Amino acid sequence: MKGSVKKSIVTRVRLAFLGVALFSCAVAWKISRIQYQEGAKWRALEQERRISYQPVPATRGNIYSDNESIMATSLPFYRVAWDPGVVDDAVFASNVDSLAWHLAHFFGDRSEQEYKRKLVDAHLDHEVRYLRLNSRQINFQEKKELAAWPIFRAKRRGGVIFEKVDKRFRPFGGLAQRTVGFVNEDRNGAGLEFTFQQKLAGRAGEALFERVPGGLKPVYDGTEIKPQPGYDVKTTLDINLQDGAEDALYKSLVANDAKYGCAILMEVKTGAIKAVANLGKAADGTYKEDYNYAFADQGRTEPGSTFKLASMMAVLEADPALKLDDMVDTGPGRMLIGGAVKTDSHANGRITVQQVFEKSSNIGVARLVQEHFASNPTQYTDYLKRFGLDKPLGFQMSGEALPYVKDPRDRSWSRTSLSTMAIGYELKLAPLQTLAFYNAVANGGVKVAPMIVKEIKQADQVVEHFDTQVLIPKICSDATLRKLHAMMEGVVLQGTAKAIRPKDYSIAGKTGTAWKFKNGQYTKTYSTSFCGFFPADKPKYSCIVVIDSPSKGRIYGGDVAAPVFRDIADRCMARDQASQRPMLARVPARRTPVPLVRAGLQEEIALVCQKIGLPGLTHATGGEEWVRATAAVDTAFVARTVALRPDASVAHPGRMPDVRGLTLRDALFLLENRGMSVQSRGSGRVREQSLAPGEPVRRGLAVGLILAPTAAPTAAPLALPAPLHTEIAENTLLIPAENTSHAKVARPAAAAKAKPTATRPAAPRPAAIETAKEKAAAPAKASKKPAPAARPKKPAAPEKADSRTTQRPPAPTSAAGSALVKAKANTALKAKTPKRA
Repeated sequence: MKGSVKKSIVTRVRLAFLGVALFSCAVAWKISRIQYQEGAKWRALEQERRISYQPVPATRGNIYSDNESIMATSLPFYRVAWDPGVVDDAVFASNVDSLAWHLAHFFGDRSEQEYKRKLVDAHLDHEVRYLRLNSRQINFQEKKELAAWPIFRAKRRGGVIFEKVDKRFRPFGGLAQRTVGFVNEDRNGAGLEFTFQQKLAGRAGEALFERVPGGLKPVYDGTEIKPQPGYDVKTTLDINLQDGAEDALYKSLVANDAKYGCAILMEVKTGAIKAVANLGKAADGTYKEDYNYAFADQGRTEPGSTFKLASMMAVLEADPALKLDDMVDTGPGRMLIGGAVKTDSHANGRITVQQVFEKSSNIGVARLVQEHFASNPTQYTDYLKRFGLDKPLGFQMSGEALPYVKDPRDRSWSRTSLSTMAIGYELKLAPLQTLAFYNAVANGGVKVAPMIVKEIKQADQVVEHFDTQVLIPKICSDATLRKLHAMMEGVVLQGTAKAIRPKDYSIAGKTGTAWKFKNGQYTKTYSTSFCGFFPADKPKYSCIVVIDSPSKGRIYGGDVAAPVFRDIADRCMARDQASQRPMLARVPARRTPVPLVRAGLQEEIALVCQKIGLPGLTHATGGEEWVRATAAVDTAFVARTVALRPDASVAHPGRMPDVRGLTLRDALFLLENRGMSVQSRGSGRVREQSLAPGEPVRRGLAVGLILAPTAAPTAAPLALPAPLHTEIAENTLLIPAENTSHAKVARPAAAAKAKPTATRPAAPRPAAIETAKEKAAAPAKASKKPAPAARPKKPAAPEKADSRTTQRPPAPTSAAGSALVKAKANTALKAKTPKRA
């Protein structure tokens, strides 16, 4: 028994040993077969897998504003790698210390010894052909710096590899962040980046890469397919208006501690969106652009009172005979209408249709809609569909919410639906859809599609251009539009938005305050809004502001959203040049003094006249350098032109030129070139010269010049003289004689002249200040004191008019000059003062 057991065990061991031997022989045979018989095959397969074509991403296109300011662009960054196999041993040994020092000081994550050890180990291991030196990505300027380092500066023999990585960059930071949008690694995203992904991404290229330990190394064999850069997208956004809209919205959100808000600004005629701001409250209490509330699903809410414009349009279309001064009884502020109780914030009693809209009366609007459409509710919803409120706008950006307008055929329709929809409930619209409807009212009934992308470009070439798309040629009659305009203007003039009434332009719009529907019931949480357009007389912009869930006591659209609208409108009007003309027209016209033209170089005078917008009329033939004004009067002031003639006195070298009216620089140039010695006194232009023009001169002869300013001091400019027949002078002829004195007392100038002081005589004024009002005052005073009838009045001596109306006599430079000037001024004053009877 024991022998058989032992024999069985030995047999099993032998069999196991034999199996192991056979398996070992098979493995050895397979190894030799792979190594020698199939070696070439497997080496080729390994080479094929090690070197392969990989896609090369294209540079993404830019996103521009309306004036081509860059809103999003791609900047090149680089990852730094190294191929130690191409570096000569002698070059590596002599420069490795310096390269390690540069790497340690530049990246700052390792010591110099650690970088040296890493470089040496990679260089000694001949199988390492790719080494990532650092995970940090560097910019282009840093790339240029690294390329000049030891070892790296050897180009191809230096082994440095700069792998380009494009990063998206927004020069304006978070401005319009959600509108610009993003695309993540899964190719999901939002905004313009996601909507125009195919246009912006371009077409990727191909290049040969070698798989080496540590990553992929590019192989430049000439077979590369270059990537095609993406197209650029030019939007309609205005950077300045966008910044203003976000700033105004942010301040209101913070002041009211609201949940979120949005603001959209659009051009009336084209539908071009100039600004769109979306701000939501984050978990940390700050406000960020986290969602497109302006047109996406989360922004689609019950519009509330802003929808009353559509209800009133339907009523006026159904009943063209309805007038704005027709009376509507709103009762004590609470009334049962269509099976539902409607309330107003204040009891209004009997008010007009205009006041129903201005005061945003829920009862008034609900009664009007109920009276006109109770028998046929489908007619009301058909009007809403005719206005285009039930269809999406086909907005250029993806993600537009679908509007919801209830229909009598819906299973959820009830007998209270008509009166409830009339005031903006039981339906849902996105803010952009509401704005498009208001914009149609401002645009003469033409409803256009909002547009945010104007062009698709490749460099300077326009690939695709987007024109304004008309959705509905006419949403209502012109008579209805006129009534709606009057009602919307009344809202700002004396209605719920009178607090934002501007002084310099007009606004037409409608406030909105809607209860929020939560958990199957309406709560005391509100959505406030204001939608309208401006200027009301010539609409250029339309705008909507929505602020959701304000929580600091202010709950009405006129208190929360309307001020944001006004702030945005002010910024728009301040930048609109055409709107400044009415404001400037209200300012009294002031004539700007023009520089007095005397004499000088023809080129210099022509240049000055060109710069200030005065055409020069010269009789010079073209060869003369020096010219002079043709008359003593200031032609630039009287005729707004400069008439010049050649200065003949300069043409004779041996004669004294006429330097009067020239600047000291020009006078010195002419006189010293003739060898004369010049002595000047004063400042300004030459008033007098000691030698008469045309006298013989010789070298070394001394000549004296007296200079005087040609313009009055700017600190106290004198008033311009009135023409011979002014408005005041003509009006005095219409005033009865007994009332003339009373009319003059009201004028400061006449009053001062009527009460002269005996101890202090009035200071003499230059003759240029005398006006027709003073001339008209003399006959009026003469009527108080009888004059001898037989004694004829001596006529005043004729006097030449001084055209330099804004100039005073120059300050004297000496005692003699001062006496001379005073004497001339007194003579002129006596000649101009009218004699009393």
